[in-house]
Amino acid sequence: MKLTKAQRLILYALGHFYTALNQPLVEKPVQVRTSKIAFIEHLLAAKIVAKQERALYKNLETLEQKKLISYENRMIMFTESGLKELEKINKEVRQFISLERYFEQEKPKRKLQTMIRS
Repeated sequence: MKLTKAQRLILYALGHFYTALNQPLVEKPVQVRTSKIAFIEHLLAAKIVAKQERALYKNLETLEQKKLISYENRMIMFTESGLKELEKINKEVRQFISLERYFEQEKPKRKLQTMIRS
């Protein structure tokens, strides 16, 4: 199933939102869930997603139609296929982050040619 860039970003954001919320609760038999409204408010407050509120609602509805998320008592939950898709996105993002860290830490072993721009 093909997802748009915006849908992938929302799925990724939801996954990390839940990870951040549930991290302090790892030792406890409790999990935090959020409503669609609260999640959209957090996305808009982050000012990273360049979408309007209505577009975010529409993208969440599309993710639900594609059976990647579902709602239980008005709370967003990942489906099994949604978790698989999230893992694919995380794997792709990790590659980019690994490359960035590598180039920040490693210096070239060969001498680089320096040129003066005119």
